[in-house]
Amino acid sequence: MTTRTTARGTRTRTALVAAARTVFERDGFTDARIADIAAEAGCATGTFYTHFVGKEEILAVVLYEAQHDVMRPTLALDSPDPFAALAEGHRRYFENYQRNARLMLVLEEVAALDPAFREVRRRRGEALARRTAEVIVALQERGVADPDLDPYPTARALDGMISHLAYYSFVLGEGMSTEEMVTTTNRIWRNALTRRSKEAP
Repeated sequence: MTTRTTARGTRTRTALVAAARTVFERDGFTDARIADIAAEAGCATGTFYTHFVGKEEILAVVLYEAQHDVMRPTLALDSPDPFAALAEGHRRYFENYQRNARLMLVLEEVAALDPAFREVRRRRGEALARRTAEVIVALQERGVADPDLDPYPTARALDGMISHLAYYSFVLGEGMSTEEMVTTTNRIWRNALTRRSKEAP
C-alpha cells in the first residue's frame, strides 16, 4: 500500500511540475494561478499544497529542470579544432534555449520581482561562466588563446553575448536563424580569443 501511494504521489508531483510549466509559459508568473496548475495536472487544488508551498516553489523546480537543458554542453578539449567544438556547443545552446524560450521569459519576469530568483539567475550565469573560463584556460594552455586574457571576465563577456543573442532572437522575436547565430558567434569568439602577435600598431 505504501509503495503504491508513494508511486502515485510521485506521478502526481511530476504531473504538477509539467502542468506548472505549461501554465507559466502561457500566462507568465504573475497571472498564473495555482488553481489553473492543478486543473492542468488533473487534480484538486488541495493536492497541489500536498506537494508545494506555492507558486514560487514549483517555479523553482520547473526552472531547475530547464536549466540542465539550456546550459551549454562541455567542450571536447582534445578536439583538433577547438573553435569548431565551441561552435557546436553554441549550436546546441541556441537549440536548447529556443525550446525553453517562453520559460526564459518567465525567469526574467520573476527575477525582476523576487530577490531569491535574481540570485537563481545570477548563480546560473556564474556557473556557465566558470565552465567557459575553464575552457579558456585549457585553450591558453594549448597555446591557442591569448594568455593575457583574464579567463573569468572574458567568459562573462562572451557568455553574455551568447545569452543576449538567444534572448533577442527567441524571446523578443528578432528571428535570427540558429545557423546565422552560430556562424557569427564562432567568428567573434575566434577573434576575441585567438592569440595575437605583439606587433606594434
